Amino acid sequence: MEAIVLAGGKADDPLALKFGVASKTLVPYRGRPLVEYTLEALAQAGLEVILVGPPAPLNPPPKVFLPDHGSLVANLEAGLQAAENEKVLVATGDMPFLSGEAVRWVLEHAPQAGFVYTIIARPTIEQRFPKMRRTYARIREGSFTGGNIVLIDKKLFYTALPLLKRALELRKKPLALAQMIGFGTLLKVLLGQADMAGLEAKVSQIIGVPAKALITPYAEVGVDIDKEEDLQWLG
Repeated sequence: MEAIVLAGGKADDPLALKFGVASKTLVPYRGRPLVEYTLEALAQAGLEVILVGPPAPLNPPPKVFLPDHGSLVANLEAGLQAAENEKVLVATGDMPFLSGEAVRWVLEHAPQAGFVYTIIARPTIEQRFPKMRRTYARIREGSFTGGNIVLIDKKLFYTALPLLKRALELRKKPLALAQMIGFGTLLKVLLGQADMAGLEAKVSQIIGVPAKALITPYAEVGVDIDKEEDLQWLG
């Protein structure tokens, strides 16, 4: 199986600027660029890597190196076009604690769906990383944060790309985004009254691809580095 690592970003990102690198995924942590921890975990899980991001000497090196295409969706699309297999794993390049064990667990337990999204329960994060600040959504099954690994059926997922591009265009227009989701569903989420099965059905309907969430017992799948304070609590 192949993995696409999204390692792009802008050089004017505050974290990238502070360290003088082309992308925050190249910020050094414990003597290595952040993205190398993701690459190492994927290699341990036996995956061949397509990396999309600024050029840099990395260890372990990816099988395929693609230039940054300027946006998350464009980078994902480029990675999908380069992938040879129909099923691909997609990961961000800023997970310093990701392990091969966690990646293998996701692969072994993923349900059959065109789009599988990892989520992590709040107690799982707080038990291992008590100082980590994450955004959580409360549903009937508990409070969860989004993971940084998804599994995609390439053929099916192409139908969802136009919608993702549209969502990216509307990212600073909350009302327009709410219309895409549906005000009823949004209200349920805000009130903590939504349930996982209902949300999976709604997302499947919106993107036109069968979608499933995967509750993941590995906190490291939900821990990434976005800003300087994240590096500070890591120590």
